[in-house]
Amino acid sequence: MKYYCNPINVTYRYQFNMDPRAHGKLQICREAADPSMICFHGKYYIFASMNLSVWVSDDLVSWQAHRLPENLPLYDYAPDVRVCGEYVYFCASKKGEVCNYYRTKDILNGPYEEIKGTFDFWDPNLFVDDDGRMYFYWGCSNITPVWGVELEPETMRPKTERIALIDGDGYARGYERMGVDNCEFPRSEEQVEELFQQFVKEGGVPLEQLPQQYIPQIRGMFTRRPFIEGPWMTKHRGKYYLQYACPGAEYNVYADGVYVSDAPLGPFTPAKNNPYSYHPGGFMPGAGHGSTMEDLTGNLWHTSTMRISVNHQFERRVGIWPAGFDADGELFCNQNYGDWPVAVEAGVQNPWREPPWYLLSYACKARASSEAEGKGADKAVNEDSKSWWRAAGAQGGEWLEIDLGRAMDVRAVQVNFADDALPIASPGEIRGTLTQPRYIEERELLTRWRLEGSADGLSYTVIEDKSQAASDLPHDLIVREDGIALRYIRLTILEIPYGVTPCVSGLRVFGKGDGSRPGEAAFTAKRSGDGLDLLVNIEGKSDAAGYNILWGHRADKLYHSYQIYRDVSDVQTKRDAAVEKRIGALVKGQDYFVRVDAYNENGITEGAVVKLPAAEG
Repeated sequence: MKYYCNPINVTYRYQFNMDPRAHGKLQICREAADPSMICFHGKYYIFASMNLSVWVSDDLVSWQAHRLPENLPLYDYAPDVRVCGEYVYFCASKKGEVCNYYRTKDILNGPYEEIKGTFDFWDPNLFVDDDGRMYFYWGCSNITPVWGVELEPETMRPKTERIALIDGDGYARGYERMGVDNCEFPRSEEQVEELFQQFVKEGGVPLEQLPQQYIPQIRGMFTRRPFIEGPWMTKHRGKYYLQYACPGAEYNVYADGVYVSDAPLGPFTPAKNNPYSYHPGGFMPGAGHGSTMEDLTGNLWHTSTMRISVNHQFERRVGIWPAGFDADGELFCNQNYGDWPVAVEAGVQNPWREPPWYLLSYACKARASSEAEGKGADKAVNEDSKSWWRAAGAQGGEWLEIDLGRAMDVRAVQVNFADDALPIASPGEIRGTLTQPRYIEERELLTRWRLEGSADGLSYTVIEDKSQAASDLPHDLIVREDGIALRYIRLTILEIPYGVTPCVSGLRVFGKGDGSRPGEAAFTAKRSGDGLDLLVNIEGKSDAAGYNILWGHRADKLYHSYQIYRDVSDVQTKRDAAVEKRIGALVKGQDYFVRVDAYNENGITEGAVVKLPAAEG
């Protein structure tokens, strides 16, 4: 058995952004997003935005980064990669400019043959049908749809007129609404017009002097309509499943929906099981703009974008989840406990298998060699990637330690480094793109540390020594499959990129507790008046660390989930306290069933399934 834990354990390159929205301030963060994952000649490859590299793996667990040739448009967003016969085709987004295609028979070594394009696009996806006909999908906007067209395979020129395939509707599909937990409805035309006129007035530029091509985009900023973007086509048993991302990359609810058709250019209808990919809770949320791939043994996997969005709107990572088609041909993705370890076994595997280990470190006591004000050691055990422990100084040897409370059966530790307003200049020339000027770090940086453990706090042994590591892995996973009896876990940081003050957003420990699983969760659930919200009230018992709320359009298809943790103080004091949660991802007019599972360090207790009452009004 092999294991990984989202976000996947790869090098994420630093970006130096001069975003106009930041008023000239340099914003620095690591980014990888919009992953295209393929299987080619027995290996797996992931191409992600803004990484200058391709990640390659033999087993979907261990990934190695390889630099891509410089003739590829590596500063363009949303690289799309598809296997087409003996070739792999590559393209990326360049809105407003004609985009070219590239193809190769050797991903790592090239060469990449350039094929001149004839039109511009954003968020592309190429698809070759069983009969050899080639189709192309693209779109990334809150004012225009996802488009589709058939291409001439030899020239990559359009054979047909483009067809509008998918558009957003935040009034009918709750998961398409913007905001945290899908909280914002689109604005009315009257509201948009009022905000637009205010913008023109405050800008001091008469409306007639504004470039006409920019006016729709400016109005679009005020609509709060969802971005409909990132298409990806999958074919299964004669049906075409066109996936798309919404409502925006900076939200915890960044998701992938899916439409289904009998033909590659439609007409398409929304699947009942929407959103297809949705991971709004846990340590690092987000599961939008990705791709779906079948592995060498027939298992289906979905990879997509996870969100941090603290130092920059596009501070993002990549996750992978088991997926599949059920007996009725519905496409699903299992994101239950979606940032806990996942077991990958040889051969066909059960995509709904429970996590192999449970989280041991939530709300545990933590201490450190030093702490910056407001960024204490407790931030490393609160299961929130948007907050972190920060040492008071940048000298080597700063350490962070957590106390599990008693010796426990530890099977894995995930070490998550964070970046906190790095006080450095760009090491290279800032290049301009349509979205913003940026520089991507080209040097190979280093992250070095040592992980130790102790059962009694007196005698420590080394779990993993990366003092001589030759790579920069900000989300490293250490696995001890047979288990180690430990109470204390200590991370000593020896070197991090740029020599700045070290920060850790999560020192996450997984294993198996020796106590009882929590009792079954008692809860009530209802819909809000608009029919798009699920309101859940849980009794909240002290023996649970948190709850996983599941829902679906049939009692045996609870394909969606939202993982929540009980309040840290309630867990630490072992206090009963009710938990309320609003989930804004329902589809108007559709029936739903709900279940609430309780979990702690000892396991998961499945709840009872209830039918959700119809929407009021």
